[in-house]
Amino acid sequence: MIDTLNAGDTLKCTVSKMPSNKGSRDTITRLMRRDPDTKRNLARAQRMRRQRMHAYIRGGRMWYSREKAAKIAFCEQGSSWSMRFTHDIAPDLASVEQYLSLEKA
Repeated sequence: MIDTLNAGDTLKCTVSKMPSNKGSRDTITRLMRRDPDTKRNLARAQRMRRQRMHAYIRGGRMWYSREKAAKIAFCEQGSSWSMRFTHDIAPDLASVEQYLSLEKA
């Protein structure tokens, strides 16, 4: 299926089977972050973390206490997202294709 896609096509991806190895789970999570809604939520969380960053003086210089990054995309069976296809993600999609069901939207 990946060979028939053109750049700019919208894909609807669904996790059909949970991968057992961490690398595949990380790849799927990274692909999930390309969803426009998820991307917007991650950008907002980053902006809010910057606003709430605590600065203090220690030893005559500024130090910052930063919050941990938000975990918005989770690799779970049945999770679905949509994203635009670009040729740079083709190898990632091919490596986790056995765990995903892909369809053009």
